[in-house]
Amino acid sequence: MPGAPLLEARGLRVHYGAGAPALDDVSLSLAPGLTGLLGPNGAGKSTLLRVLATLQRPDAGAVTIAGVDALADPDAARARIGYLPQEFGFPPALTPRELLDHFAVLKGVMPAAARRETVAALLARVNLDAVRDRPVKALSGGMRQRLGVAVALVAAPPVLLVDEPTVALDPIERHRLHDLIVELAAERAVLFSTHLVADVEALCRDVLVLHRGRVVRHGTPDALVRALHGRTWRARVAHGDAAALRSSLRVIRDRLVAGDVELTVVAEHAPAPGFHATAPDLDDVFAEAIAA
Repeated sequence: MPGAPLLEARGLRVHYGAGAPALDDVSLSLAPGLTGLLGPNGAGKSTLLRVLATLQRPDAGAVTIAGVDALADPDAARARIGYLPQEFGFPPALTPRELLDHFAVLKGVMPAAARRETVAALLARVNLDAVRDRPVKALSGGMRQRLGVAVALVAAPPVLLVDEPTVALDPIERHRLHDLIVELAAERAVLFSTHLVADVEALCRDVLVLHRGRVVRHGTPDALVRALHGRTWRARVAHGDAAALRSSLRVIRDRLVAGDVELTVVAEHAPAPGFHATAPDLDDVFAEAIAA
């Protein structure tokens, strides 16, 4: 990705108790633009975003936000970060205008005239000006997500972290949020965390795949797909035959089709009679990366 890094993390480790680490030697570097953080539920994505947002200290490693050592000076780092967590609760009786004014005060936007100007600009940017005086409890899920983005943008941070922002949105609101995030990434480094391959495919020019706390794939979607070219094979088999094939082949995906099972396998050559070569896609990349 072009441009100097705005966010760098090196060797991040986080342990919860005596089990496997939630983050295991994670490193990344984000320049201006949109990077997808792709991983299954439980991969460590939310833990990573909390560490990057200075809400949780890692057990080891370093984080730099726009030139600031985030572990040594978290307050200065927070001034350079906008964070949209997976779950957030806004006071239901407040309006978007009141809520944004409150966060502008917390971010040090002074005097009152400057706050009014900031709030008006943010409401227009996320297309909420028409509902600026409606209670938050009356907003749709998509409107609340866009309000969360507006809160994250108070004080114009150069780094934006968003965690699963499109979950449970209807297709129209999802597309609207996609457009907004792409627009924002033209001006800042955006890390977009999701388990939805379609979101990354639609939005991101760079992608990290996180699995069991480790970065297992990193690159552009096109490059990651090309790395699988010629190694994906597919066959439709009887349901009763699928178990034996799963145990003997590297099956990365399977799905039911009219009572049969369609298997996608990674192999250097045709793995068994009936398998045909198939062009890989980003879904195959993701499935292969987490199929350990």
